[in-house]
Amino acid sequence: MIDGVMVKQLTAIPDDRGRLMEIIRSDDEHFLGFGQVYMTTTYPGVVKAWHMHKLQTDHMCAVHGMFRVALYDAREDSPTYGELQEVYMGVHRPVLVRIPPGVYHGWICVSQEEGIVVNTPDLPYDRGNPDEYRLPFDSAEIPYDWSRRMG
Repeated sequence: MIDGVMVKQLTAIPDDRGRLMEIIRSDDEHFLGFGQVYMTTTYPGVVKAWHMHKLQTDHMCAVHGMFRVALYDAREDSPTYGELQEVYMGVHRPVLVRIPPGVYHGWICVSQEEGIVVNTPDLPYDRGNPDEYRLPFDSAEIPYDWSRRMG
């Protein structure tokens, strides 16, 4: 597991009306602060990668569909520098994934329907000076294969 990455198991509470699932709380031990909340969608088979922040910590949860999330530790001073980590998240594995600064991340939607991810970063998006650093999904800098795994 990459140093600083946390995966929190979530629990849906069903009743006759539907279900409720807490994703993140201000009193959670791993919550570092509130910047904003946003959602993003991904179509089946689409890869959204690679993305990294130098200041921001992300707290991501898939609320529809299924994703294979890949993480790569690009922090030279980290004990897990150069390590890769995978996390499946979505309706069949409800988890919250905390991604610290300096860790590249991305995902592929592995479900048959459009997937929805909710992110609660600890900092608001700064349109004038975005804390965003990107690499192409097939960058040689990150040794990861996004191919669909069928068995």
